[in-house]
Amino acid sequence: MGNRGMEELIPLVNKLQDAFSSIGQSCHLDLPQIAVVGGQSAGKSSVLENFVGRDFLPRGSGIVTRRPLILQLIFSKTEYAEFLHCKSKKFTDFDEVRQEIEAETDRVTGTNKGISPVPINLRVYSPHVLNLTLIDLPGITKVPVGDQPPDIEYQIKDMILQFISRESSLILAVTPANMDLANSDALKMAKEVDPQGLRTIGVITKLDLMDEGTDARDVLENKLLPLRRGYIGVVNRSQKDIEGKKDIRTALAAERKFFLSHPAYRHMADRMGTPHLQKTLNQQLTNHIRESLPTLRSKLQSQLLSLEKEVEEYKNFRPDDPTRKTKALLQMVQQFGVDFEKRIEGSGDQVDTLELSGGARINRIFHERFPFELVKMEFDEKDLRREISYAIKNIHGVRTGLFTPDLAFEAIVKKQVVKLKEPCLKCVDLVIQELINTVRQCTSKLSSYPRLREETERIVTTYIREREGRTKDQILLLIDIEQSYINTNHEDFIGFANAQQRSTQLNKKRAIPNQGEILVIRRGWLTINNISLMKGGSKEYWFVLTAESLSWYKDEEEKEKKYMLPLDNLKIRDVEKGFMSNKHVFAIFNTEQRNVYKDLRQIELACDSQEDVDSWKASFLRAGVYPEKDQAENEDGAQENTFSMDPQLERQVETIRNLVDSYVAIINKSIRDLMPKTIMHLMINNTKAFIHHELLAYLYSSADQGSLMEESADQAQRRDDMLRMYHALKEALNIIGDISTSTVSTPVPPPVDDTWLQNTSSHSPTPQRRPTSSVHPPGRPPAVRGPTPGPPMMPVPVGVAASFSAPPIPSRPGPQSVFANNDPFSAPPQIPSRPVRIPPGIPPGVPSRRPPAAPSRPTIIRPAEPSLLD
Repeated sequence: MGNRGMEELIPLVNKLQDAFSSIGQSCHLDLPQIAVVGGQSAGKSSVLENFVGRDFLPRGSGIVTRRPLILQLIFSKTEYAEFLHCKSKKFTDFDEVRQEIEAETDRVTGTNKGISPVPINLRVYSPHVLNLTLIDLPGITKVPVGDQPPDIEYQIKDMILQFISRESSLILAVTPANMDLANSDALKMAKEVDPQGLRTIGVITKLDLMDEGTDARDVLENKLLPLRRGYIGVVNRSQKDIEGKKDIRTALAAERKFFLSHPAYRHMADRMGTPHLQKTLNQQLTNHIRESLPTLRSKLQSQLLSLEKEVEEYKNFRPDDPTRKTKALLQMVQQFGVDFEKRIEGSGDQVDTLELSGGARINRIFHERFPFELVKMEFDEKDLRREISYAIKNIHGVRTGLFTPDLAFEAIVKKQVVKLKEPCLKCVDLVIQELINTVRQCTSKLSSYPRLREETERIVTTYIREREGRTKDQILLLIDIEQSYINTNHEDFIGFANAQQRSTQLNKKRAIPNQGEILVIRRGWLTINNISLMKGGSKEYWFVLTAESLSWYKDEEEKEKKYMLPLDNLKIRDVEKGFMSNKHVFAIFNTEQRNVYKDLRQIELACDSQEDVDSWKASFLRAGVYPEKDQAENEDGAQENTFSMDPQLERQVETIRNLVDSYVAIINKSIRDLMPKTIMHLMINNTKAFIHHELLAYLYSSADQGSLMEESADQAQRRDDMLRMYHALKEALNIIGDISTSTVSTPVPPPVDDTWLQNTSSHSPTPQRRPTSSVHPPGRPPAVRGPTPGPPMMPVPVGVAASFSAPPIPSRPGPQSVFANNDPFSAPPQIPSRPVRIPPGIPPGVPSRRPPAAPSRPTIIRPAEPSLLD
């Protein structure tokens, strides 16, 4: 291949591709397409071939490229080509590639100059190319020939626009030097899709075929009809050279000699020719690669950051370290203890915002679920009153009692205290379940060692079950202690006298002790679920529950109160969840069959979860609003009292009832206080201490270290893959850093005034051709080639410089025509072009070239003449 610049980019791209392949991803550099646009026989295919460095495209006069050729260059260790229409065949001879292109073109378009927008897809695999897409497009033509349709011009333009409109395509606008540049359709079309000129490069071909005495120096210097990225001149092989098998290497040497020997181009020879075109395009590829690096770097860094936490537990362990298993075991057991304690005691880091867990759930059991169970057990009025009446009658026996017996009080109290065992033991079971769930959550980090996780869960769960027995025994002991002695001298006990006074208050509002001290019991959002659609449907309000009332507001600012509902005679009942509703519902109603809110006999309040419903019910219990069954039981109890008791017995039952109520409230208060303390001391704190101090010893005694720390195959593979990915990401970031430091971006050229592309009618028909001037006497033909124009040439430039200072000095030795032809052409074409080149190039432009003109003349003329004679 002849594109050395591309070959230098290949290792950089390969490094990137390898780095991304190592992490199982593809490196989407999306290098730009390079599309060649121009008229027929402008040399487009030759420019493309020179860039690739291979002969493989059809050549000839007239319209040769009659279908778009999409050439995909693909880096590979072997060199061959294949077509999309015959994938099974690999071409190693590029002459056969050319023949296949011609045959495939004729198969679709025929042999009589027809065209088709259906592209030919060719892939060239080579170790000397980058992954690029080059597009050879049919030449722009205006007159149909052969089988071409009448609208051939528009068809070809539409075809070209489809390919060059992509923002990622570089446009090579090819114009032959012996054609009027101002009328270049290639430049016009490039201007349409690239108005800023950021991706358009002008290419001037056939410089060696210009008329004698003319050149394209002003165009190539970007003075006349400027482009933002300028023009590059190339000299392609002629048809005779191609038929004579002149290879590209020889053609490049001849091109180099042409630019060095031509008096109009020798001063810019280093900026002309196919090698410079290759260098310019390769620099654009380099710029694109560098522009892609920040995105790639950001992507890699985000992946590396996401892996950091997971790799943290692995990267300190070395597989060849003999103490690795011991270190891992110690570290994991310690971490398990820390995680367990954090979940129970709470922690500011790694807070779970999705659900309650650990200590928060246990706290809810202690202060919401357990009190709720106590209240449900406490108020069984029907049975309680019956038991009191039977106790009084049994104590009196055959006698009719005159006084209320205190033995009835003790008997009923002891029986009520025994009933506390069930909710207390249920509370222990709930706490145990939460502890076991917490242990399982904490052992999830041990999943890389299945045997260790299994043993840890077994040992800790077994210990919790052991503590369960002791805790339950202690709680039963507490209840037995309460049962063993009834302390009627307790400061909170109401006493006999007060009990009699309260016996007349049949419809009193029962509230839990210390209830009055709580001003606001709960605040939160609830939905009133049973408002009809005609009245607005379900609405969400901010509810405030106090000891006296339930109020709801528009929002949590509590400024706009919607309603306040007194709690007198209110009860709670459960409501089934609706068929299409995800809400959990409970209802509040009035026991006296009155409307609760507007015309509603009950209001249905909806929560997002059953846990919220239970929590609200517990809050209502604290406010003295009890479940529905209490009302029915009260009514039944009242009916039974009316028909089964005489007035004296009824007063005695009510007195004992008040005494029992007071004393049971004292016991409930005590149990509610002691239960959390007992469970914390005997179960939770002991479990934490066991994990910190004894778990490791139990693990060592349960199995040998080797079997405990045996990784699962999946986990070992996952760890290896994660570490490999981690190191590959770091390596890829290093490679990106190396590419950033080893390559250089070229800045975007400043804008130029390219309005001439839209106003071409005002320009000269042939602005770049400069005929030999008739002003100078020595205008003989040899003078054009520059062999003997020494003496006449010396005064001529001086005169020209005095009258017109635009032309640069290096063209002096060659022909007076270089200067002479500026005189007749200076007025029409250069009036519009001068403002164009002055803004970007005042310092390095005309003024800097004029002063050294005179002294440099003799030194440049002499060496140039013999080179032209050659």
